[in-house]
Amino acid sequence: DSRKDKALMPVLDAARAAYELLGRGEPVYGSGLDSAGLRELSLLSAKPYLYVFNCDADELADRELAAELRELVAPAEAIFLDAKFEAELVELENDEEARAMLAETGVDEPGLDVLARVGFETLGLQSFLTAGPKEARAWTIRRGMTAPEAAGVIHTDFQRGFIKAEVVTYDELVAAGSMVAAKAAGRVRLEGKDYVLAEGDVVEFRHGSTSTTKKS
Repeated sequence: DSRKDKALMPVLDAARAAYELLGRGEPVYGSGLDSAGLRELSLLSAKPYLYVFNCDADELADRELAAELRELVAPAEAIFLDAKFEAELVELENDEEARAMLAETGVDEPGLDVLARVGFETLGLQSFLTAGPKEARAWTIRRGMTAPEAAGVIHTDFQRGFIKAEVVTYDELVAAGSMVAAKAAGRVRLEGKDYVLAEGDVVEFRHGSTSTTKKS
């Protein structure tokens, strides 16, 4: 078929290259093969993945072991956590107790938080936030999405009628105390249709099919 349809040549080339890699016991993911051709093949070995190692306290402190394991699974990411410790951490009643427990063990960030963050990065995902009188919510989008595309994740009408996006970073909003205070301090930016959302942006979308401006 590839002889008749030149558009299939990239798929054939990708299939041959993937066959050679797999024959050598090497993963397709991270190999640098043409992504367009690989998408047509839907190979499981071409999908992004990561490794999670369940370690005890001594193993977590062993940097040499961590480096060895990272090299073993490269180019995939490696996450190291103590499942028992993580289970105890989530059972604590408040964040203050959790921070104290982390400090006692010399851990900067809970392993489950690392897993979620690296998992998002591996899958090419990120989050943005919306906040209103009724609720505050995080929305998952693909990394690199523009403001109108992100608005469409909430509702397709928001994308079709996109006008502008009011954007403030999460840290700046928390420091200001409210969106009103953030606007008064000049921390809220007005972005157009070409703006690419950053991780943790807090956004109010202006949209509407008529001259009336609505906010999400």
